[in-house]
Amino acid sequence: MKYQVKPIRTESDYQEALEAVSPLFDQQPDVGTPEGDFLEVMILLIEQYENAHYSIDASTPVEAIKFRMDQQGLTAKDLEPAIGRVNRVYEILNGKRSLTLPMIRKLHRDFGISAECLIGT
Repeated sequence: MKYQVKPIRTESDYQEALEAVSPLFDQQPDVGTPEGDFLEVMILLIEQYENAHYSIDASTPVEAIKFRMDQQGLTAKDLEPAIGRVNRVYEILNGKRSLTLPMIRKLHRDFGISAECLIGT
């Protein structure tokens, strides 16, 4: 099979690229083989196209906390050890107060929330 690499400029090009690499995901080709090189280059091109056309905005710290609460079925009371009294938790969740560095560390440690999300980078 001949592998043809070309730029991804349109949605049609993008769909063709996805179809071309799809069979290679089931049986990952070895690095350095023609199939492996093709897959590696196409993944880079696909990622570049997706980043330009399907970018996802980073979540806010509050959205990250609420998402984790939803995932784990947590209540505001459950966040008290990391944030403080329940009224403080609600102030954070309602955007009336910002997270402090100790809160960020505890939320990351205790609930596995990405520190980058909590910092808001």
